[in-house]
Amino acid sequence: MARRRGGAAAAAAAASPAVVGAVSVLALVYYSTVFVFLDHWLGLGTLAGAAHAAAFSLVVAACFFSFVCAAAADPGSVPASFAPDAEDPQRQGLKSRYCDKCCMYKPSRTHHCKVCKRCVLKMDHHCVWINNCVGYANYKSFIICVLNATIGSLYSLVVFLFDLFQTEHEYDIPYVKVIHVLVGVLLFFLSLTIGSLLCWHIYLLCHNMTTIEYREATRAKWLAQKSGQKYRHRFDLGTRKNIQMIMGPNILCWLCPAATGHLKDGTEFQITNN
Repeated sequence: MARRRGGAAAAAAAASPAVVGAVSVLALVYYSTVFVFLDHWLGLGTLAGAAHAAAFSLVVAACFFSFVCAAAADPGSVPASFAPDAEDPQRQGLKSRYCDKCCMYKPSRTHHCKVCKRCVLKMDHHCVWINNCVGYANYKSFIICVLNATIGSLYSLVVFLFDLFQTEHEYDIPYVKVIHVLVGVLLFFLSLTIGSLLCWHIYLLCHNMTTIEYREATRAKWLAQKSGQKYRHRFDLGTRKNIQMIMGPNILCWLCPAATGHLKDGTEFQITNN
């Protein structure tokens, strides 16, 4: 089970302008989709309109819940009892695994975040939209949040387009045209950017790789190809195992951001023999 951040840290995260902005955009998209476009297209009083409103509300609620889980969870702290094992092949080169800022040894795949000013287990990146690092303990909730946000953005965009082309609008009124143009641009931008982010993290998930490790692997792959060898990320255990390591062994719990009982302490990772 992922630990929650301290009360002061959680309060500071909630008060962040980026977090407030993200929640505001979510609320704006929900209101405009359900109470403006969907109501104007099908009508909320109809069976079809109520069904679409319920489905979209479920997606938004799931997105918000996973957003809160990712923002409130501790991404992964190095245990105070951690001590490097010189005989462990995953911890070769102990000098390079010592954090001068935290004055402590850090496990494999751990990096120091300049924003959080701490070492984070299996750090992927620092996300300003949740005002938190994305690491070992909250990566599952983060990718579920991105998945739900992508589904919600595309759903909203489809509803907007159906309302735009299948119903009549009073475009003679200037503000009506301006609102439709602005909302259309916003929904298209959200669908494109969040969808691209989802595709990127699905790729990383299937290869058991973080964003930081991908950058490091780019040079390693180039050196391997230059010497006539084939490069494979050392933590890549195959697509199925890679997904199960993050999402859990039970496929029924993959979309539940709170189902993190399969996570360990985040200091040791299985490596490939290839």
